[in-house]
Amino acid sequence: MDRLKFSIAQGLLEVAAYVDMVGEDVLVLLTGGRLHIGAVGIAQVRPSLRDPQETSSTGSVFTLPGHKEDSIAKKMAEDLSKTLQRNVVVVAGMHWDGLREQDIHSVIRLCGKIKKEIAAALTI
Repeated sequence: MDRLKFSIAQGLLEVAAYVDMVGEDVLVLLTGGRLHIGAVGIAQVRPSLRDPQETSSTGSVFTLPGHKEDSIAKKMAEDLSKTLQRNVVVVAGMHWDGLREQDIHSVIRLCGKIKKEIAAALTI
C-alpha cells in the first residue's frame, strides 16, 4: 500500500495526515503549520472490559516538554485503533503562532474530520 495523504483547511489553518501501513499496524503523521514532533500517541485494540463482544482500545501518549498535541494524538490513535481493529501510532506536530481559542477549536475539528477520512479509507 502506498502512503495515503489527507489534507483539510479552514481559512489559514491547514492540517495534513500521512498514513502508512506497517504490516497490519497503522502509522499516522499528523502535521499543521510549522513542522515538528510534539507528541506520540499509541493505541492497541482489545476486547472491551465491559463487554468482551465489543471492541475497545487502550492508549498511551508521550509528549515533548512544552507541546500540547498530546490529547489529539492519543484520541486519534485510540479512535482509529478501535474503529480499524488495528494497532495505531499517531505522531503529531502542529504549530501556528498567535492562535486564538476559537482557532484551537477549529484545529481540533479539522483533526476529527481527517480522522474520519482515514478510518473510511482504511475500513475493509
